[in-house]
Amino acid sequence: MPAVTDSSSPDTSTLPPYVLALKERVAYLPEPQVARVIRAYEVGAVAHEGQARKSGEPYITHPVAVAGILAELGMDAETIIAAILHDTLEDTALSRTELAGEFGETVAELVDGVTKLDKMRFSSRQEADAESFRKMLLAMARDLRVILIKLADRLHNMRTLGAKDAPSRRRIARETLEIYAPIAQRLGMNKFKAELQDLGFRALYPDRYRVISERIRAALGNRREAMGKIEAALSTRLTADHITARVVGRIKSAWSIYSKMRNEHKSFAQLMDVYGFRVVVDSAMSCYMALGAVHGLYKPVDRRFKDFIAIPKANGYQSLHTVLLGPFGAPIEVQIRTAEMDSVAERGVAAHWAYKTDSGPANSAQARAREWLSSLADSQAHTVSSSEFIENVKIDLFPDEVYLFTPRGDILALPRNATALDFAYAVHTDVGDHAVAARVDKKLVPLRTRLESGQLVEIITAPSALPNPAWLESVVTGKARTAIRQYLKHLQHEDAVDFGHRMLDRALDALGTSLDAIPPAVLDRFLETSKLKRLEELLSDIALGNRVPHLVASQLVAARGKKSTEVQQSPHAMEKIRITGAERGVLSFSNCCHPLPGDEIIGYLSSGKGIVVHRVECPNVVELRKSPERCVAIEWDRDVQGDYRAELRIEVINRPGVLATVAAAIAAANSNIENVEYVERDAAAATLLFALEVKNRKHLADVIRRVRRTGVVSGAYRYPL
Repeated sequence: MPAVTDSSSPDTSTLPPYVLALKERVAYLPEPQVARVIRAYEVGAVAHEGQARKSGEPYITHPVAVAGILAELGMDAETIIAAILHDTLEDTALSRTELAGEFGETVAELVDGVTKLDKMRFSSRQEADAESFRKMLLAMARDLRVILIKLADRLHNMRTLGAKDAPSRRRIARETLEIYAPIAQRLGMNKFKAELQDLGFRALYPDRYRVISERIRAALGNRREAMGKIEAALSTRLTADHITARVVGRIKSAWSIYSKMRNEHKSFAQLMDVYGFRVVVDSAMSCYMALGAVHGLYKPVDRRFKDFIAIPKANGYQSLHTVLLGPFGAPIEVQIRTAEMDSVAERGVAAHWAYKTDSGPANSAQARAREWLSSLADSQAHTVSSSEFIENVKIDLFPDEVYLFTPRGDILALPRNATALDFAYAVHTDVGDHAVAARVDKKLVPLRTRLESGQLVEIITAPSALPNPAWLESVVTGKARTAIRQYLKHLQHEDAVDFGHRMLDRALDALGTSLDAIPPAVLDRFLETSKLKRLEELLSDIALGNRVPHLVASQLVAARGKKSTEVQQSPHAMEKIRITGAERGVLSFSNCCHPLPGDEIIGYLSSGKGIVVHRVECPNVVELRKSPERCVAIEWDRDVQGDYRAELRIEVINRPGVLATVAAAIAAANSNIENVEYVERDAAAATLLFALEVKNRKHLADVIRRVRRTGVVSGAYRYPL
């Protein structure tokens, strides 16, 4: 591909019809900018020459169509040009340098942001998709126009999906419904969202789409007269109150009907038995006046009024929502907004883009989108795995929010089902890390309490409070999840270093030396040979089972210049390493024998998992001892805290209430039941397997004694024996 140089005003007389149509759509731009757009087409056409779409059309028709979608939104020239060239870096010989030289660095940045990472090697298609998506979101955080190009690209691909094979159609449709439609909604672009959902639904579930669409058409045909009467009544009342307004009927989409039928377990008739209208007025004050007028016409339904003008949604959406009792026995949903709010509701961040000044965003949707993207960029900086990052993004794409007040009167928007702990992390990571409780509407509540819109939330902190793994089950926001995981990984690393140090010391002790006796130069040389940067990495590797302590010890002694046979074995070499059970991420307890404090135990170094603890009498230990270099001599410390899983096999007389009797006896012994299942059962007797939480071996013995005293038990014993 030759370098791109000529940027003179192009001759448009020979342009194909689809490019002439684009030229008309971008007529709102100054003439020199229109010339640059046509030049971008010429460069793209040469770059994509010989390439065709699955439908057989020249490939260049696709990027031109994407540019046309963005032109309908009134986007600036850089966005239109980048849209025309958005596949050149990925699919053609055109280089980034050539692109920047002809059209500027901004266009090159936008095209690069949309470009996938296909040139890199990944272990799976899922990993490649996740990393490409992560790259796009980071580019999006730098410039919102990246996602606008990507959404327009996806929209045109969905419109022309028919040329793809069935598996590709389903994969692309599912990705559209799970990721791209929610992003469009998060950015306030409801028009894009609605079409992406409609096309995704049609491609993923064609039969369901057809049935629901036909029923919607039939229902609307039957109620056209009623809708006309309500619309006329609303218009007449608004005119009588001297309010200039435009009233239009609203129709639910097939996807929204299907989603509500599935998620809310409602019938089609229940969902369609609602009349929807939108009232568009000239000012915010007129919105409230119009609200009074429609409430004067039909009685409002209690607790169904929402003011998204005073408290906008997280994506910048503003409107008044109310539900009225209509004349035909069915509720009437009314949205009241200004023309400006209507534009932002339809186009979101793309509204009035061409008129945006450099001093700041043109509308609230853009300001809120930047806040969201800033939090995403912060989240990804602390998330190693692309897949985990994408999961956090999906969590943040919840369509429903709760709006909460801080003690200073600030408003925070969080996903539905968010807890006080999510709120704490939304305020600041340090507040979340040290949270102990919350006050919701001045009442003290636990951190796991779910919050509802309108509540006043205050977080109580303590310097000594720290995150724990159970918190991950209480949070729903990506920010909270990332912060908690980051802290736990830090703790795990600290514990791994400490435990690895003890294991290596013990192994060196067995060879009559110690880590302090190894010269720093020898240690540095060993680390360099092992491709490790610091001693902490070596110690962590040992604790996580990636290196065997005895082998490392022997190698260090050999590197020091002594053979292991020359050193005296220390009398302390046979001392066992003591564990408290709280060594996070380093220790795990085997499911085959469920060791408890008080049991005689042995550790086995499992690569990547660290030490897996077994009871010495566990049947699997015989096999483990065949790899003596991986067996670790350990014992319980004197002071062991926490709860441990144990299994109890109980044989009972089969009669009504027996399960409740046994459960009550277990609860009376201060033990928590995690699970219970029937192993055997007949008319006379049954065998139950209980999974319990106990403190130690003595606590389990107390549980067994209480269970045996119930009078309904013929046998109770630890399982496995």
